[in-house]
Amino acid sequence: MRLRRTVRLLLAAAATATLGLAGLASPASASVLDIPPRGANDWSCKPDSAHPQPVVLVNGTFKLMAENWAALSPKLKSAGYCVFAFNYGHMETDPIPQAAAELRDFVEAVRGATGAAKVDIVGHSQGGMMPRYYVKFLGGADKVDDLIGIVPSNHGTKNPLAIPAGWTFCPSCVDQQVGSDLLKKLNAGDETPAGPDYTVITTRHDEVVIPYTSALLTGPAEHLTNVVLQDKCPLDPFMHDQATKDPVVAQWVLNALARKGPADPGFQPACVGRA
Repeated sequence: MRLRRTVRLLLAAAATATLGLAGLASPASASVLDIPPRGANDWSCKPDSAHPQPVVLVNGTFKLMAENWAALSPKLKSAGYCVFAFNYGHMETDPIPQAAAELRDFVEAVRGATGAAKVDIVGHSQGGMMPRYYVKFLGGADKVDDLIGIVPSNHGTKNPLAIPAGWTFCPSCVDQQVGSDLLKKLNAGDETPAGPDYTVITTRHDEVVIPYTSALLTGPAEHLTNVVLQDKCPLDPFMHDQATKDPVVAQWVLNALARKGPADPGFQPACVGRA
């Protein structure tokens, strides 16, 4: 059943991509698909001393911001953050360098509107990995305070469905394969370049980024925390696609955003709901 569902999602994304959804990254787009999640894209919002960085939410592959961040965006807004989201790269199928350039431009728009020197980035799947390209190669190192990846594809996936998807309509799927040229370049040398603090949140139940340990990064402990959800909440059932809706994930994100440095590795979230 999971395989059939994944194939249906890929086919649906292919059909959408062929319709030419241009301009999805523009904050001012009139497209109905560019409706932001609740709590996001109040361009008059100004950060305060308790929440000095606006939060930029970055979608996963084949995602629209309204669905991807339906749960987390309003929680961040309620916690006092200025929250911004955008769609990019034709349903996130464009090559990673192009997507990272769109992120760079969106961050500049957010910085300009809010007056903030830096932003915090929270990304899902591709959206947790791709900002590392922006940080490492496109000048983002001094523009990002926290980079929080939720089930990010940091070292790619061995999921075989990503290969045929990539060759037909999804260059970013090729980029996210284990051993891709893109990932070799991204992960060469320092995986966590100086500038941001890095928090990685993953789940042992990830069925998309395979193996789930592919999400984890290496780097100095003062600037990096790797979180496996089941280490603190053993019964947490969340998988890849809906990880942004996990209330335990939300607690880890808020912990990372509220601290100087990455998430506290000693933090014990409340294992709420199904978790």
